[in-house]
Amino acid sequence: MIANSKKLDSLQWVLRLTYGFVPLVAGLDKFFNVLTRWEQYVSPSVARLLPFSTSAFMHVVGVIEIVAGIVVVSRFTKLGAYVVSAWLTLIALSLIVSGHYLDVAVRDAVMAVGAYSLGVLSGALEDSRSQAPSHAARHFPASA
Repeated sequence: MIANSKKLDSLQWVLRLTYGFVPLVAGLDKFFNVLTRWEQYVSPSVARLLPFSTSAFMHVVGVIEIVAGIVVVSRFTKLGAYVVSAWLTLIALSLIVSGHYLDVAVRDAVMAVGAYSLGVLSGALEDSRSQAPSHAARHFPASA
């Protein structure tokens, strides 16, 4: 049981790093456009509805991604993982509806499944830790 627990903790840690730092890096890059020119991913129909420029929109997106990434690596991993999963799903759906960048849409959909899996795993680990007897209770039974 302890060996499995260590494997699950290790798996959760790798997923936390992945789904914490990828959104953080992508969010920061919304301000610098080193990885790509992010505005190109905004659907023209969405861009027409925005009350501000697509660049400003991507800055807002960047802030959301930065916050989501920080939440994933914090003690609120489960919440952050579900937020990242929903966010990636919305991005994938937006790209599918636009009919452009379908390869990115597929990648984001797969990443959304991974983030969701991190949320489920984190919840299961939280539950198992809350149900496990404390270290002291295992060694010092309650007196009658």
